Amino acid sequence: MFPHATFTRRRGRPVVALALVGALLCGWPASPASAQKESARPAGPLRIESLSTPAGMVSGGDVLIRVAAPGRSALDRVRVTHNGLDVTDLFRADQGRRELVGLVTGLAPGHNLIAASTRTTHRGQARLTVTNHPITGPVVSGPHQQPYVCATTRFALVDGTSLGPALDADCSAATRVDYAYRSTAGTIKPLPDPTVVPADLARTTTTTGVEVPFLIRIETGTINRAIYQISMLHDPARPEPTLWQRSEGWNGRLIYTFGGGCRAGWYVQGAGTGGVLDPEMLGRGYAVASSSLNVFGNNCNDLVAAESTMMVKEHFIERYGPPRFTIGWGASGGAYQGHQIADNYPGLLDGIIVGQSFPDVTSATNFTLLDARLLDRYFDERAPGRYTDEQRRRISGFAVANSIPNLSEGAARLDPAAEFSSTVPQALRYHPVDNPGGARGDVYDHTVNVYGRDPATGFARRPLDNVGVQYGLAALNAGVITTADFLDLNANIGGLDIDANHTPARTVADLAATRAAYRTGRILSGGAGLASTAIIDYRAYSDAAPNGDIHMLVHGFATRARLVAANGDADNHVMLMEDSRYSGFSLYSPVLRSALTSMDTWLTRVTSDRSGRSPRHKVRSHKPVGLGDACWTPESPQRRIDQTLSADNRGECGRLFPAFSTPRLVAGAPLADDVVKCQLKAIDVSDYGVAFTPAQRDQLREIFPDGVCDWSVAGVEQQPLAGPWLALH
Repeated sequence: MFPHATFTRRRGRPVVALALVGALLCGWPASPASAQKESARPAGPLRIESLSTPAGMVSGGDVLIRVAAPGRSALDRVRVTHNGLDVTDLFRADQGRRELVGLVTGLAPGHNLIAASTRTTHRGQARLTVTNHPITGPVVSGPHQQPYVCATTRFALVDGTSLGPALDADCSAATRVDYAYRSTAGTIKPLPDPTVVPADLARTTTTTGVEVPFLIRIETGTINRAIYQISMLHDPARPEPTLWQRSEGWNGRLIYTFGGGCRAGWYVQGAGTGGVLDPEMLGRGYAVASSSLNVFGNNCNDLVAAESTMMVKEHFIERYGPPRFTIGWGASGGAYQGHQIADNYPGLLDGIIVGQSFPDVTSATNFTLLDARLLDRYFDERAPGRYTDEQRRRISGFAVANSIPNLSEGAARLDPAAEFSSTVPQALRYHPVDNPGGARGDVYDHTVNVYGRDPATGFARRPLDNVGVQYGLAALNAGVITTADFLDLNANIGGLDIDANHTPARTVADLAATRAAYRTGRILSGGAGLASTAIIDYRAYSDAAPNGDIHMLVHGFATRARLVAANGDADNHVMLMEDSRYSGFSLYSPVLRSALTSMDTWLTRVTSDRSGRSPRHKVRSHKPVGLGDACWTPESPQRRIDQTLSADNRGECGRLFPAFSTPRLVAGAPLADDVVKCQLKAIDVSDYGVAFTPAQRDQLREIFPDGVCDWSVAGVEQQPLAGPWLALH
């Protein structure tokens, strides 16, 4: 069992309070079938547990309960109560598995006691306290963000209609079911009358070998203030799928999709999900689920995204039954979610297929965007014409110099007034002069529940820093720029203030926010749930795009470096790469289609292993033979090259698809790129590959009066994750 952590706040500072509180509020470890069970300590022959979600994190008034009765206990003599009321009739017995399973409904807000005992005696009674939260949330993410703009009237259903006006301030909508089908021409079409079989209806054979008509059932509703959708193959002429009677077209597995983006991802419900109508996924028989708060273009907050995933999956299990396993699927901002949800809330995702990946929102990406913004301003305003394009490129580390202005623009996510969804009224938006009390649109204020507020400003604290960073260091040592260039660059690079305005001084991280970023998993650890998650990282290579691209290969290696640092190896991490002919992350790519097949094989083997070996051992040992790092040549037909991919660009794959650097790595930061604020050390001119004049040495010490970054040691406040399954209260 895992510890359950809560977070309290004192005087605006986030304080991590980690406490073992027994089984009632412990973590949610994955079972062999990934049923995500929450067990109470048995007091005799019976054992009772939650199958649908951790017992302390139930939502919506119902919970799927399992009562195990090992040994000689007669199942027909087991009595189950909810707050003293007999609910045994809600349970079905499985003599072979020696258990009863039932959906307990009508939970009261807050704590509820589920108890099981034999009818002849109360001795050996098992008890489980479940804590019920509103279906609108929150459960783990802390107080709801305000303002919040509903999207129910703009959310397009498969038939072109919408969910209509929201029913309340939480943007709720009535749950509905629609049908669609895949035509013989390959298109998805609405099915307005489920009783009429279309003449152009296609058929498909699922991974379980069942041939069914390509009819798609789509459930749409609202959970956690998000719009969710669940789709699966189902013939409307047959009885509705239920917890007890599964659809013939469902292969028993679930794919949860995550949408990308981040910029302007705040204060909105969002009018789209990560997508639930992919014909390849559905055609294989997968159920597909997502929600609008699992699209980072709507919600760039991985904690809220994890909460939404947890609540939607809970609903799925209570409505359709536990899937054998769940695959997380998403690129870019979707990859953030896959990594962080798998690591911080183990059991929600058993495997992830990510594309165009980054480790997390808070570290590598934001560091790179900050540095690009500062370099762009320096080159254009302070030193126009001083550097060639190649020198600018080498200082940045990027593949092309045009990445600098491109990523500088992406730094808008650090600016509280720069970008909002067009649906957020202007009167609600922050402006430092016109509306200083308005909603601030940046990644830090969007995560203020974690970071806390600066009591002096009321704004979110920031884990963002560049004190001691020696920009262009590798370019200096390589002789690409002169010592004079290096000194001018670092003397004038500056930083960004709380409103993302340039300042002559460097940016200084708030230490409480920095500590919280590490302790709560806003900076990916890789050593919690991700250690036992099957990971396939696919990349459509775009580093050398003419205008640059934020989706750099080096970020995938940063994730791998963190896995190695946390676990000793990255044997559960596979990297696949090809050119960008399939536009990023599309199942039109044969490589991605094969990756989905391999992931299914991998997780099927893992979930078939009923041994007592650790989850990490199972994931490592059951990786399919032939599934390993590889790249595919750009020509047609493509040729597969099997080799370990690495940041030092070894082998043919390294030649075809070279990884480039970032400004922070050029300055000496580790490949993991997880240091918010570096420890400082005194300047030692022997550390440089060039000579400084006495006057330049004095200038160097003036630029860095407190010293320069010592990347050989952990950063300031860098520390392990406090534990999985953390909740803000």
